Order: sequence, then structure tokens, then C-alpha cells
Amino acid sequence: MIIRIHRRDISPNEPLTEALGRPVSDHEGLTEHTVVAHWPGLDYYTLDDEQKTWTSAEWAEHLDDPNWQHPFAASEQGDRRAIWHADVRLHPDDRELTGPEWAEIAHRIARIAGIQRPGDDHGCRWIAVQAQPGRLDLLANLIRPDDTWTTQHHRLPALLAAESRRIEAELDLRSPQGGGPDPEQCARFAQRSASSAKGASSGAADATTQLAGLLRQLADENTGPLATVRGLVEHAAHRLDRLPHAYGPGAGHQLELIARRLHGIQQDLDATAAALPAAPRPTPLPTRTTAAPFPPGARLTR
Repeated sequence: MIIRIHRRDISPNEPLTEALGRPVSDHEGLTEHTVVAHWPGLDYYTLDDEQKTWTSAEWAEHLDDPNWQHPFAASEQGDRRAIWHADVRLHPDDRELTGPEWAEIAHRIARIAGIQRPGDDHGCRWIAVQAQPGRLDLLANLIRPDDTWTTQHHRLPALLAAESRRIEAELDLRSPQGGGPDPEQCARFAQRSASSAKGASSGAADATTQLAGLLRQLADENTGPLATVRGLVEHAAHRLDRLPHAYGPGAGHQLELIARRLHGIQQDLDATAAALPAAPRPTPLPTRTTAAPFPPGARLTR
């Protein structure tokens, strides 16, 4: 397991983009399977019934808030780059870790790095992102709520390396060869990430194809469930129109409006299905050509 500390940044957008392996977005929600750990103080900012899934843009804004709340905070050297970023990479031959195991690694590294102190629920904000195979990213804002700067130990790389060895021993993980990243190991990391990305792309194409088929089934005018419901509503509207009571025509008209809305929903579903990217069609195999048979009566000559 290798821990690398990145150069501090003034904004969390680029570090979070690197952690995710894709741009920060205000449409993509990150669940607890991606943000596997965070600072304990976050629980005081969210209500029990509040949605826990934030977009990556909202997580970036959450990390950036202390910069706006304390615009004059700076380190002892006058540095205002408060976003701290470190990534943890497993050996390519390590097993796949579970979510709780990633969370345990995140909390232990956060304590060693000084961004989380036991019993301190109002420390600096941080999150741990597990979005790429065999990799965990920790992002923190070193500005605390009391306008002070979190000072890290000058021997932090050595302390993190020692903690890595302890984590490897406890979780039965492999240790890196030598004291730094091995070029061959880094190449295997890249290969595993590329294979995972390719598989994810293929899986996304299959998923969109299946969803498009489902939407077409829902919108089908002949056998779709919405068509059946619409037919029943139209039949009920026709019967109400024929009733002599005063409420009959009015209720029938309301049902006709409902039937129109159902038809509009069918059309919207059909349009959405058509807009989804279709899976690429397999390339047909080349036709095998065979030699023409001998005509009847022909003889082979030696």
C-alpha cells in the first residue's frame, strides 16, 4: 500500500476530479459506496430525514465552505491553499476491500494526518472517496471552524508510511517493494484502472439498451400497461357520459383529460427511449468464399 501526498490546492474541484477519475458534476449523486467516510461533524449539518446522497459538486462546495467563511485564514507560512489531498493505492495483487475496510483505512489515515482528532466533532472538514479500483482519496480543508489552521507534523510522510505497514499487517495486504512507487507496479495499476473503465463503459451501454427496451414496452400502444390503463379510463369516461345524472358528463370529461395525459406520458417515454444511446451492433463476420464445385462430368488431371 502506497500513500502519496499531493500539493495543496486552493479549490477542491481539481483534487476531487482526480479522485473520481471524471469531472465534478451537479447531476451525479455520490452514495456511501463512493464517499466511504467523512468528518464526524457532518452529522450536525444534516437532518435525520435529509437526503444523504450529494452530488460531487455539492461535496466540493462542502469542502470549499471554510474558505469563504474564513477568507483570511492562512498557515504559519502565510499559505492560503487549504485543500489537502492524499491518495492510497493498494498493490495490484491485493484482494478487493469492502466498504467498511476502506472506511477504517480512511479514518486511521485522517488521524495520522491530523485532520481528525478523537472526540473532536468540530474539526476540519474531510471526505474519503473510493471511486477507482484499488485506490482511496482523502480530501480535507485545513481551516477549522474556529478560524485556525490545522498544523501537520513535519514527519508526516514517515508517519503515514509506518501506519501503512500496520494496516497491511492487519488487513493482510501486500507491501510495496522498496521505499517508493515501483514503475512496473504503477503500470499494473493503470492497466487495472483501464480494464475497469472499459468494463464500466460496456456495462453502461448494456444498461441503456435494457432501459430503452423497458421504456418502449411501457409506451407500446398495443400491449403496454399504460395503453391498457388508458383504454380502461376512456371506457369509463364513455360510460359516465351516457349517465343521466348531472355529475356523469363532468366526471367523464375529467377522465378524458386523464386519458390524454396518459397518452402524453406514452409519447414522452417513447421519445426518451429513442434518445438513449443504442448498443453498437456487432460487426457481421465476412462471408467465407468457397471454391466453385466441379461441373458434372469433369475429370481431374494429374
